[in-house]
Amino acid sequence: MIQFRAAALTDIGRVRRRNEDRLLLDESNLIFGVADGVGGLPGGAEAAELVLQVVAEGLAKPGTDASDLRAIVVEASAKVHALGRKLSPGTGIGSTLTLGHIQGTTLVIGHVGDSRCYLLRGETLLPLTTDHSVENEIIARRARGEDVYFHEANRHALTRCMGQPGQVEVDLIEQPLQSRDRYLFCTDGISGLVDENELADFLARDDEPETVLREIIALAIRRGGPDNATGVLLRIDSLA
Repeated sequence: MIQFRAAALTDIGRVRRRNEDRLLLDESNLIFGVADGVGGLPGGAEAAELVLQVVAEGLAKPGTDASDLRAIVVEASAKVHALGRKLSPGTGIGSTLTLGHIQGTTLVIGHVGDSRCYLLRGETLLPLTTDHSVENEIIARRARGEDVYFHEANRHALTRCMGQPGQVEVDLIEQPLQSRDRYLFCTDGISGLVDENELADFLARDDEPETVLREIIALAIRRGGPDNATGVLLRIDSLA
């Protein structure tokens, strides 16, 4: 049986009037994740809330395995799109999603947008997800030999989000668990202000997950807190 500890915290930050991040920590069903309502669109909080609700309900059904996660995320995106047609017919609503579900001794991660999942294994911090941003898409296209450019102001704009028209493309990552792994799911209110070396130092501590997570968020807020800052920290103690 897997022994683990986990914590989930969010902070509105110093600038935003509303917290449009949402978090999920369902220890009984082994589900962990974050969603971030897309800035600049109305209904971000509603989008993030619905995303996590639909995914959590889908994954909590008995017999769910890795092959089901993609379909569950696609369903959640379609429901957000339908809600957006009611709340904001002109622009729609959207959210990111970065979520993990422990299945056996594997963490299956579903990812859309620019929230992130990091793994600290030993002394090495590994980003398990890639932001779906204009900048990263251009980098990938240039690697294929395409001569393409982007405006600097658009570098962080999302190329995928939950609630977009059509069927959303979902990144699935299957990560075998090891004892002493630390997994951090976080929104860009953390990843944009706390660099990877700092995150590695925080996650390497033997303090309780809530203590570590509280200090990570506090650092993001001290650096201006321009966005909501949300994280879910999962520590694998034993696989025995």
